[in-house]
Amino acid sequence: MAVPALKASYPLYLANEARSPNQDLVVTDKYTGLEATRVAQADAATIDAGIAAAVEAAEPMAKMAAYERQAVLAHCVTRFQERFDELAMALCIEAGKPIRDSRGEVGRLIDTFRIAAEESVRMTGEVQPLDISPRARGYQGMWKRVPIGPCSFVSPFNFPLNLAAHKIAPALAVGCPFVMKPASRTPLGALIIGEVLAETDLPKGAFSILPAHREGADLFTTDDRLKLLSFTGSPEVGWDLKARAGKKKVVLELGGNAAVIVDETISGADLDDAVERIIFGAFYQSGQSCIGVQRIIIHASLYDDLRDRLVARTRTLIAGDPKDEATFVGPMIDVKEAARLDNWIQAAAAGGARILCGGKREGAMLEATLVEGVGREAKLYAEEAFGPVAILSRFEDFETALDEVNDSKFGLQAGVFTRDLFRMLTAWDRLDVGGVVVGDVPSYRVDNMPYGGVKDSGLGREGVKFAMEDMTEIRNLVIRRR
Repeated sequence: MAVPALKASYPLYLANEARSPNQDLVVTDKYTGLEATRVAQADAATIDAGIAAAVEAAEPMAKMAAYERQAVLAHCVTRFQERFDELAMALCIEAGKPIRDSRGEVGRLIDTFRIAAEESVRMTGEVQPLDISPRARGYQGMWKRVPIGPCSFVSPFNFPLNLAAHKIAPALAVGCPFVMKPASRTPLGALIIGEVLAETDLPKGAFSILPAHREGADLFTTDDRLKLLSFTGSPEVGWDLKARAGKKKVVLELGGNAAVIVDETISGADLDDAVERIIFGAFYQSGQSCIGVQRIIIHASLYDDLRDRLVARTRTLIAGDPKDEATFVGPMIDVKEAARLDNWIQAAAAGGARILCGGKREGAMLEATLVEGVGREAKLYAEEAFGPVAILSRFEDFETALDEVNDSKFGLQAGVFTRDLFRMLTAWDRLDVGGVVVGDVPSYRVDNMPYGGVKDSGLGREGVKFAMEDMTEIRNLVIRRR
């Protein structure tokens, strides 16, 4: 079956309705650099109208029965399954994501909405005894969760389908209207979600999906009518938005500098498996993942062998057109980002690091690169690379390896390859991150688990159930029985 081509243009969605006031936003094919389609772009007046519509929709959204919210989410699951190939190709084009990774993300989009459909009828509370002392005799308490109200969502370019889904699906599950600003470089996924939502009978104003340039989108952050801001993106932007968000609740999923430890208990088939998983974690979707493997910390007894295996495997990765089924490494999101990371690699090499493989750039294509001997003051070590590069280092003592993981301003996830149960538990206790993944890379995520970071990696947790908690308030009831 032929995959539908991109449309010549896409509307924005204002108060559930498609609108095409202009075609000002150009979306490029990230591999060719050529114009792929055009998208309607929202101005300040349109954003203001979307927020006003969300305010009007707050009460009717809150009054929706659980089965009605579930039906909307189930409709989305069905339609995403029907449009699977279309969604994957749109993602491949707008993000430059290899088609195999694009299909994986569509699968996760479907998973996220399916989980939300299941959780939408499980928004429970608690009956709470209050008679903890004589003065509370005869009092009974109970509490429930209620929607927080109109929400503002800002989603990133690297997972334009699934990370939009991690905001939209929980909001629908609890009954919160929302306005969303998708990344201006990759707006198509969110707009196709909007097209599907427009097929439902959600109350008018329940959603607005409004592509806009960052400089014209302050209302998403500053407007006091919004009760929650959920942002996924860079730490610099995220913390600035939090500082300007006023009284609203803020959830931030920001950057990372993820590390994986391989200790001396790993050998044989386990070591073969570790090679494959580390290569995947470092280079899938050109390393543009906040939990992509950036630091590989290897026990000294394994270091030379594992380094050589990783280098050999990296050299086999096929780079090129993301629409090609064989491609593993596609372009970075644009030439500017590729040039930035290339400069970091060359600066590390000038400072004494050794490039083991890769290290060459052509336009937005940067080779899969492994480097050793990088100084901790180098940007390549200290900052988020967000591209196809990983750093190798060696350790003698497991506690020292844990210290090295923690030697970062980021703390999103970490991976540990070990067969030692006590080391697993020690890593879970000591690593200052939001999640520890044992027997795999930090890049692993399932869409129902709590996901988020500490330090500069963010504030709050995603994962459908946990996002639903952020998008609700606890409302208490106290009954005096005489």
